[in-house]
Amino acid sequence: MMAQRDRQAPPRPAPRLYLVTPPVEDAAVFAAPLAAALEAGDVAAVLLRLAPADERTLINRIKALAPVIQDRDAALILDGHAELVARGGADGAHLTGIEKFGAALERLKPERIAGAGGLASRHEAMLAAEQGADYVMFGEPDAQCHRPGFDAIEERVTWWAELFQVPCVVYAAGLEEVGPLAAAGADFIAVGDFVWPAPERNVAAAMRALTSLETAA
Repeated sequence: MMAQRDRQAPPRPAPRLYLVTPPVEDAAVFAAPLAAALEAGDVAAVLLRLAPADERTLINRIKALAPVIQDRDAALILDGHAELVARGGADGAHLTGIEKFGAALERLKPERIAGAGGLASRHEAMLAAEQGADYVMFGEPDAQCHRPGFDAIEERVTWWAELFQVPCVVYAAGLEEVGPLAAAGADFIAVGDFVWPAPERNVAAAMRALTSLETAA
């Protein structure tokens, strides 16, 4: 049975950033903006999205970017591709949908991180946690770039943070969402598309939003 939070337990630490890359085709070109983003703030993990390619090319991209990420003490999480985690030297995989998550568990656990996203209901989120998810993600866009309304995402985060120990990552579609989602109880704030036009500036701005939240508390 999934452990629920002890209501007498101390509050969770301040949230950290979870960086979501665009689909990477040329690892050599992407290494510089990725390094700049990592230097600009406290990034706990990078979700590496890979543009379609053959298996060897994908592995080479992962290996090329792994030291950029891991040498800065961030975890390298692949978007899907659980079968390439060990071969590419990644730290884990993020699986979208409860079925894909369940199918990948045996390949990943216990040595690697298994994250669950694309969870359509409270029940699916609880099921992922019960099956051993290292985190659940809320609010990310689907394949058609649709996401729930902000109020629904905020409500889901508050519910989860009040009841469950498993960390939650919450996707912020823009800088204006970072503070409110952190205040709702997110353990990690995922930042993606809005970062990459100016990674140093935008990651730093996200960090300032989190710092302002801590100061206000």
